[in-house]
Amino acid sequence: MGARERQIEQLAGSLRGRLIERRRNEAAAGRSPVAELSDEVRSLVAAEAALLGEEDRAALEARIVRDTVGLGPLEELLADPLVEEVMVNGPDSVYVERAGRIESSGIRFGDEEELRNTIERILAPLGRRIDELSPMVDARLADGSRVNVVIPPLAIDGPVLSIRRFGAERPGPAELVGLGTLSPAQCELLRSAVSGRSSVLISGGTGSGKTTLLNALSSFIAPDERVVTIEDAAELRLQQPHVVRLESRPASVEGRGEVSVRDLLRNALRMRPDRIVIGEVRGAEALDLLTALNTGHDGALSTVHANSPGDALGRLETLALMAGVGLPHEAIAEQVQRGIDLVVHLERHRDGARRVVEIAEVVRAAGATAVRALDCSPPR
Repeated sequence: MGARERQIEQLAGSLRGRLIERRRNEAAAGRSPVAELSDEVRSLVAAEAALLGEEDRAALEARIVRDTVGLGPLEELLADPLVEEVMVNGPDSVYVERAGRIESSGIRFGDEEELRNTIERILAPLGRRIDELSPMVDARLADGSRVNVVIPPLAIDGPVLSIRRFGAERPGPAELVGLGTLSPAQCELLRSAVSGRSSVLISGGTGSGKTTLLNALSSFIAPDERVVTIEDAAELRLQQPHVVRLESRPASVEGRGEVSVRDLLRNALRMRPDRIVIGEVRGAEALDLLTALNTGHDGALSTVHANSPGDALGRLETLALMAGVGLPHEAIAEQVQRGIDLVVHLERHRDGARRVVEIAEVVRAAGATAVRALDCSPPR
């Protein structure tokens, strides 16, 4: 940061403090602000920084407004369409992900209080709060981006904030072929599977592109089908005309009002769905999904965190056992064998590229659940 930028930063912090103090005094006296914020900032800068050039005064005004009602230093990162994720590890450490690569942004907050104020401005419009009693929040922004916050005492080195962005336009199957995520042969195989009502489970690690691929595969669903989507935080953007979107809800500060993915899935079965799309299976709802797949609700799509297609089925069985209904493992395994048709596995490579490395069908081998890789060339 150059001398000019440091000077503007320091002056903006000082004037912003005076502006906030002035507005607090007006509120305490029961008076409404006499001017719009932008006009008041312009007047304050003109009075206190008249010696600065016109360009510097404009930059100073923008900085004060940004830090007062905007997202502070994050504004310029979120204005960059190439930024896929913003990761704040305390006030002095901000990283971004571009094209699958994580790099330092060179941006920092003035102090921990400025970072906390930014977090409050992000959460306030969502009706969410964070404090020592509830030091973790996972929520969805208006544009569909995911935001996760952890504050002390859980976060030792200061508040931790991550924002995973999702564009309004998601790549379709053709775009994923062009990007190298899918090969043409894989794309055609998955087109036949989804349109033929095969149940498909997408596996992979964090950031491997599971949700993006799920959204793309949903385009193969016929437009006359009624689709119900169920997610922890709504990220999918289906293009079919008849889509019902459901989103889970966490418990309130008082510990009431929680609606889980499992609750939504049970209710979705009463909504006459032709297809059920679950953003991610991560808990006891796995048993309800398997029950649905074995009782006429075929053609479901979902994702799961796993290291391979075989591990994905094993994880699904483990999650189903977490429902605690006393079913033996053999019964769960049989439901997996009958309910899941294909497992598509993604990996994120060191260069940041996401690729489908294997498509496998679910088979029964020696009385156990197994997978058999299908013969279709992966993307190079």
